[in-house]
Amino acid sequence: MPKVIFLPNEDFCPEGMVVDAATGDNLLEVAHNAGVEIHHACDGSCACTTCHVIVREGFDSLNETSDQEEDMLDKAWGLEMDSRLSCQCVVGNEDLVVEIPKYNLNHANEAAH
Repeated sequence: MPKVIFLPNEDFCPEGMVVDAATGDNLLEVAHNAGVEIHHACDGSCACTTCHVIVREGFDSLNETSDQEEDMLDKAWGLEMDSRLSCQCVVGNEDLVVEIPKYNLNHANEAAH
């Protein structure tokens, strides 16, 4: 069972966190189930960039990016080569190390789940 390691982020996960995930799980859902409330203004429909993450390790084990995701990522703050939208990431069979950027383009936070 792969592990997802969320690096410390003062707003979302101050201490960092390690959680188990199953191959095929959606990364945004893994985060939310663990209490890491990554923003998702479009409700995970690949219509914004608020769930932007940087996959520091395990990037190649994820599903391929779609053209729509690549188009949206072009608008993300702090875009890097290993950037993904967590709502579009399907966990593969390797551990992941995930960084949540300090800023995103969410102009209004969603209500708590």
